[in-house]
Amino acid sequence: MTGTLLFDPLVPWPVLALVAALALAGVVLAAWRGLSGWALRGLAAIVILAALSGPVFQQEDRRPLSDIVLLLEDESASQQLADRPAQMAEAVEAVTAALAGRENTELRRVAVPDGEGDAGTQLMTALSAALAEEPSARVAGIIALSDGRAHDMELAPDLPAPMHLLMTGHDTDWDRRLIVRNAPAFAIIGEPVTLTIRIEDSGAAPVGAGTAPLAISIDGGEPEQYDVPIGADLELPITLPHGGRNVIQFTVPGAEGELTDRNNTALIQINGVRDRLRVLLVSGEPHPGGRTWRNLLKSDSSVDLVHFTILRPPEKQDGVPVGELSLIAFPTRELFLEKIDDFDLIIFDRYKRRGILPTIYLDNVANYVREGGAVLVAAGPDFATADSIYRSPLGAVLPAAPTARVIEQRYRPRVTELGDRHPVTSDLQGCDTWGSWLRQVDLEPESGTVAMAGVDDRPLLVLDRVGEGRVALLASDHAWLWNRGYEGGGPQLELLRRLAHWMMKEPELEEEALTAEVTSGQTMRIIRRTLSEDIGDVTVTTPSGETETVTLDPVAPGRFERLYRGAEIGLYRLVEGAQEAVIGLGPAAPREFEETIATPALFEPVIEPLRGGAFDIEDGIPSIRNVREGRPAAGRGWIGLTPRNAYETRDVTQTALLPPWLVLLMAALLIVGGWLREGRR
Repeated sequence: MTGTLLFDPLVPWPVLALVAALALAGVVLAAWRGLSGWALRGLAAIVILAALSGPVFQQEDRRPLSDIVLLLEDESASQQLADRPAQMAEAVEAVTAALAGRENTELRRVAVPDGEGDAGTQLMTALSAALAEEPSARVAGIIALSDGRAHDMELAPDLPAPMHLLMTGHDTDWDRRLIVRNAPAFAIIGEPVTLTIRIEDSGAAPVGAGTAPLAISIDGGEPEQYDVPIGADLELPITLPHGGRNVIQFTVPGAEGELTDRNNTALIQINGVRDRLRVLLVSGEPHPGGRTWRNLLKSDSSVDLVHFTILRPPEKQDGVPVGELSLIAFPTRELFLEKIDDFDLIIFDRYKRRGILPTIYLDNVANYVREGGAVLVAAGPDFATADSIYRSPLGAVLPAAPTARVIEQRYRPRVTELGDRHPVTSDLQGCDTWGSWLRQVDLEPESGTVAMAGVDDRPLLVLDRVGEGRVALLASDHAWLWNRGYEGGGPQLELLRRLAHWMMKEPELEEEALTAEVTSGQTMRIIRRTLSEDIGDVTVTTPSGETETVTLDPVAPGRFERLYRGAEIGLYRLVEGAQEAVIGLGPAAPREFEETIATPALFEPVIEPLRGGAFDIEDGIPSIRNVREGRPAAGRGWIGLTPRNAYETRDVTQTALLPPWLVLLMAALLIVGGWLREGRR
């Protein structure tokens, strides 16, 4: 029980002050005039003023509340290194026992695991959440058991009590880590991209190690070994071998005595893109669809187009001077013999043999395909004649032969069953509403895949692989009708764009491919594209070498998928039949292992304002004392807690010191006494 004198005035304090001033003036006047009852009148005024001030005696029934100590236990990945778990357990036991022996003290243990994704140690976030659940007036101190490597120190809250750090680790700890700087997300195929790498030793590293071995592998291939200096930035040129995702792994072998080798490997994933796509378009004669190919290719800023149109056959004799016919001389030798390998795609649009391109040139084009080039033939009526380009050395690489028949009738192109599974023609929307074409060259397929059909299911678009290259044959020159909106048009630009990019081996348009893409964190989507109806299971090899079998689910014709979450951070290998893929899951360098040497530096700006302390657990667990608020809270071998003396009020009673009847009686007696005294005089 506690007692307190309180005042609860019956009138506002300004009014009471005015009344007191008037009473004082009256008493002073009476004394000045020599009235003998001035003292009794003054006492009466005091009694009345005291009554108006409302004095009460308040008694509170209080229950003392215990002090609260927050114990933050860092359980992040870096705290699992070496003997840090044992140090943590020892410190927790010692602190718990010390606080258990203190009166009026409660302990709140707060576990701090790894943050979501690659957020690292979110110790200040956990502290803010813990403080939000406790009355700040009861928090006597905060003790953090950690290696000092917190990654959210900028979120430190205002602390109501001193904070102390009990730090794991040893003075002899050292670690070697691999750092990869300025890794771009994209790079041009065939051109070197410079990465800056650094091997860095921290802590009590052994003296004399000036270099370290570095292994570099691309897409899980055989690594190349180099010896590189320690502690210096190294400019390393890397050339990407193919388009799409290239997974580059850098590895430094673990050194004897270092704290961990988890930061000795870095995975960098760079998408390979082409600088410029070089296309040669040869139009055999002017026709309404000729500009369609030109507009398509010129609309892509990444395409360098060389376009020649044969305006007049050489055999035509009309007396016009040759100098007035040729706008630009056709450099056939330079294009088809000397520079042919510089092109990514050659398109023959309604081209037929006219003697302009000798047989040796077309034979060179066929060899160009076998060695990895791409040729697209957009056939017109000339393809079915005796002068057809098929009846040249180029015919050896074409996937279908003309029957010499040209069909002139309205028909609607459609995607075949195989075409539904081929990335060039799959997912082309609205095939039931496509406009009609009016001409088709009859073909007899010899190889490849028939992706689209026309009149009576006859082949309209045939795709094939020849050697290292690719060939496409479009058996109509009426694709331009879609561009003009004939009968509603169709996806002409999208079809031709996919066709050109498939021929130039863009990875996303491969018909037989096993790929994987990271969806979030350590989850990936495994994707298998195929022209077959069924596939086998995918074998996943984890970074530690363990294997797991994953069955993919069909999601669309020719497309199978499955989400897979990897338990480890690192390089995963995927194999299904002859198809292989690699992908890196998790961050290139996990944040928890970027820096692993224990340090109090990050905590000092938070600890110092309330005069807390940082101690190494290996030097012993400090004792715990009480300190007054504002005094130093840490010293040699001890840490301090600030007792809060908090309480809970159960009941409050108030008793008036001057009952009304007593006030009236005392005031009346004093006033009458003053009047009688003055009357006797």
